[in-house]
Amino acid sequence: MVVALVVAWSAVAIFVLVAWPKIGADKGWRAAALMLTLGFSLVHQLVFSTIAEDAYITFRYAQNIADGNGPVFNTGERIEGYTNFLWMIVIALPKAAFGADIETSAVVLGILATLGAVLLAYVTVNRVVARAAGEPRPAYGVAAAVLVAGAGGLAAYGGSGTETPLFVLLLFGVFAALAARRPVVAGVLVAFAMMTRPAGILLAVLVGCWLVVAALRRRYTWWSPVGWLLGGLVFAAPWTAWRVTYYDHVLPTSVVIPFDLGIQSRIDRGWQYLSGFSVVHQGFLLLGLISVVALSLRRTGRTPHEAEARSLTWLMLGTAVALTGFVVFFGGDAAPAWRLLAPIPPLLSVAAVSVYGVLMVAAKPSPRPRPPIRLLMPAAAVTLSGLAVLVSVFSPEMLGRVRAWHDHGAQMEEIGRWLDAYLPPGSVVSTSAPGVLSYHAGTQLQIVGVRGQTEEVGEAVVSRRHPTIAVITDSGYAAKQSCVIDPAYAARYRVATFAREGSSSWITVFLRADVERVVRAALDRSPDFRHVPCPA
Repeated sequence: MVVALVVAWSAVAIFVLVAWPKIGADKGWRAAALMLTLGFSLVHQLVFSTIAEDAYITFRYAQNIADGNGPVFNTGERIEGYTNFLWMIVIALPKAAFGADIETSAVVLGILATLGAVLLAYVTVNRVVARAAGEPRPAYGVAAAVLVAGAGGLAAYGGSGTETPLFVLLLFGVFAALAARRPVVAGVLVAFAMMTRPAGILLAVLVGCWLVVAALRRRYTWWSPVGWLLGGLVFAAPWTAWRVTYYDHVLPTSVVIPFDLGIQSRIDRGWQYLSGFSVVHQGFLLLGLISVVALSLRRTGRTPHEAEARSLTWLMLGTAVALTGFVVFFGGDAAPAWRLLAPIPPLLSVAAVSVYGVLMVAAKPSPRPRPPIRLLMPAAAVTLSGLAVLVSVFSPEMLGRVRAWHDHGAQMEEIGRWLDAYLPPGSVVSTSAPGVLSYHAGTQLQIVGVRGQTEEVGEAVVSRRHPTIAVITDSGYAAKQSCVIDPAYAARYRVATFAREGSSSWITVFLRADVERVVRAALDRSPDFRHVPCPA
């Protein structure tokens, strides 16, 4: 697949550079460029082709919705352990309506959302530049689409089953709606973004402030911010009222978890997260920096329309900074490829190309532009996109770590299916990784995340929930037998080790003392796992 990715990028690069003059003038050539770019984006996503651990938490909620149990992790327990309500509903609908597999639906919809984001990058840039120029300049949008297709973080999470592609799609939709002067549509999309990721709240604040300032400067009427607010409230208000009533709290459990750390510890961890991201994504960050400098050097537009377009590009750049700060404040996360910052490179790409287009509108037209100047934008786009591909393939935090993640996930799936097949229904399982394991363990077992994903944390799991079994691994099998017990379980549990038949792999579990023999015998019936007593 890596070779196919290089070939796909090469085809896009050659076509865009050779056909650039025709792309701007002919709809057919633009369509061909976009089709090649979509193919490049698809191959880029398939290179990673791994479902994220966190996605399976949402899958379990979606499964319970489809089964008629409601949006719960465990039947009968109203705990809001997800932060992506809209995505959860989207992937639950095919299962509820047609019996479609949730994993397959999530992967397909994520890939389609990523391809939609590539197309919407094209539309957004064209609308912003057309707002400044008073006429379409469609070639710029192609350059933006190529950059977004090359963004490694978006590609890594395109087929991951997470909400990331949908969030990026909604981000672009908001800015496209604002560029088209459709504040009500922008309000609806902002509400959807809030229902997809908590960071959508920042987007709502920034867009609302931008519309109020635009109204004060008489670029918009006051009906625009009012319409935006009403459009958002139509969806955000009933959703908020429902979740507060249903779950009986304001913040989702998964949002509260980072607050177990002090502010300074969170921010230090967030800075480390951002530092690693910055080293790998220097090209996109440089694009953003150049855009800020270019906009600062020309502070006003010559026409009201140009000033409005410039203001919208400032909003994009400000949104990228705000979203980054939000992630730093919450300390990042442990997933590879910087999942929480994946929307930043695509957003900077759209902002930078929009800035270039707006400033070119303001520049004095040359009767015969020299070819090197004319090819500056496409050359920069394909070069940076190519560098992003190299990062995807060679950065240890990108493809290599995602593939290791895939292997761990496959092992946790085997463990989950083992528990589903041999544990008595209703058994309580505590685990530090309630994603892949919980989904494949089925909804007949009660899963408790010891890191707070299902309300209880740490020793409270033992004292309040009395799990039947504790699965302590979050990365699959171990290479050797381990009979060490966690102190939190030592008083009431016994260690049991199982060898994976046909391999040198091991798994250690803790069994509650009063049911140890029964549960151990049940698990030992599996032809794939063999109980091996710990040395005396």
